[in-house]
Amino acid sequence: MTGVRDHGGDLDRAIALFGGDPDAWIDLSTGINRIPYPVPDLPPRAWQALPTDAAIRDLVNAARDAYATDAAIVPLAGAQAAIQLFPYLDGPGRAGILSPTYNEHAAALRSAGWAVEPVRSAEDLAGFDLGVVVNPNNPDGQRTNPQLLKDLALPRLVIDESFADADPALSLASAAAHPGRLVLRSFGKFYGLAGLRLGFALSDADTAERLRARAGPWAVSGPSLAIGAAALRDTDWQAATRRRLADDARRLDALAARAGWSLAGGTALFRTYETGDATAAQDGLASHRIWTRRFPYSPTWLRLGLPGESHEWASIEAAFDALRRADR
Repeated sequence: MTGVRDHGGDLDRAIALFGGDPDAWIDLSTGINRIPYPVPDLPPRAWQALPTDAAIRDLVNAARDAYATDAAIVPLAGAQAAIQLFPYLDGPGRAGILSPTYNEHAAALRSAGWAVEPVRSAEDLAGFDLGVVVNPNNPDGQRTNPQLLKDLALPRLVIDESFADADPALSLASAAAHPGRLVLRSFGKFYGLAGLRLGFALSDADTAERLRARAGPWAVSGPSLAIGAAALRDTDWQAATRRRLADDARRLDALAARAGWSLAGGTALFRTYETGDATAAQDGLASHRIWTRRFPYSPTWLRLGLPGESHEWASIEAAFDALRRADR
């Protein structure tokens, strides 16, 4: 049993159902920043040569400063690569996952032979061989106190911080070197460059070495190494982006409220709303070429990433206006 592995970013499905050219759609079905980090010019070597140890060290050093950690850091092809690898570090045994959350954790663990159980609070993870907490959580934005996570005594605790860049105070990166603790970070979401496939696993040295061995050589491309290092060092862009995302989250909440939706939760990169009828809400926005994310376990929740440039905001404002008129 692998579980349901549905995802956002399925724009092909939107086009199959509602038509239109891909360029005509605004894909808000993921939590990826719609205004990405400006990609710098890269030297030809980044494209033509195999990644060097020096380039990997440079990226690791940039990540260590950005995440304020002395833990061992393993660059990987997105946080997803770490999710596929960590179930093979231990066990298999009993794994508890704070739920509902990103479905790939359960699927990857089950594929590796783990018995997976959902739990409703982080405290309920006590007694498991392995625990998983996505912090902040996707899709409800639930935040778990980092001190509570520090106090959990588990053989292995995986903390997925894929959406933590906009809220650094929530991170346990500074304490990731604790034996048995594994912190995952995504690069593509906050920096808006998901196509680079870059992420990091932060851990103690022994765990990091085992992850490197499983990942194999050249786990991250030359362009990803160069762009990632530049972006992680650009503190001015990071600060400005955090301010913009916070403002834009409030702006989207106001639009949703006028449509009669209430906030179920979210982060500065996505908002999840109680709509009353998620299918009707998704279809209504899709008729305006705006794609969103529904969830198999909730008939009423709809998740939207944040629009980016002004023309995207104009489109979603027009779509919400049409929804309000249709409800009158």
